[in-house]
Amino acid sequence: MARYTGPKSRIARKFGEPIFGPDKHLERKNFPPGQHGMNKKRKKTSEYGVQLREKQKAKYTYGMLERQFRNTFEKASRSKGVTGEVLLQMLESRLDNTVYRLGIAPSRASARQVVSHRHITVNGNVVNVPSCMLKPGDIIGVREKSKSLETISDSLSTRRYAKLPWLEWDDAQMAGKFMSIPARADIPEDIKEQLIVELYSK
Repeated sequence: MARYTGPKSRIARKFGEPIFGPDKHLERKNFPPGQHGMNKKRKKTSEYGVQLREKQKAKYTYGMLERQFRNTFEKASRSKGVTGEVLLQMLESRLDNTVYRLGIAPSRASARQVVSHRHITVNGNVVNVPSCMLKPGDIIGVREKSKSLETISDSLSTRRYAKLPWLEWDDAQMAGKFMSIPARADIPEDIKEQLIVELYSK
């Protein structure tokens, strides 16, 4: 299973954004890590460097390693539509990301674990593949035996669930519906997908 297990605050400081969620270390040290992090005269980043940085930010945000991310990009490039937008739509359609967006898990890393430990169902069937692509109309629920799980109940009770137009949540059933493929304007992540397309097109 593709996942990043290194220091998260260091990565968040590198990009200057809380890409793994609220981060008190980033708030206190809002500059890149390392002994030259506060140096105002840092060398200007090249065009390639800017594109690479954007790709890395997307990979860390969605919790993917290089091969898996590149495979997703290649699928997006073969699909109809604008490649960058299709890429982000595919990333948002992943099961682990949707579990996180619905508030069933407090982070994407936690959502990946919840899915792989067989606590989530799709259309009534247990699915343990975090990268599973959802289709419009799919129902994502919590397995009956897992509804009392402390991790899930705590996340649902304290969740900062932002209502998104492509998702619908039913508290009584502890289930959500993937209504449609999200429009680019509705995806809240601050990712310049065109830079990723330019990088892979070289």
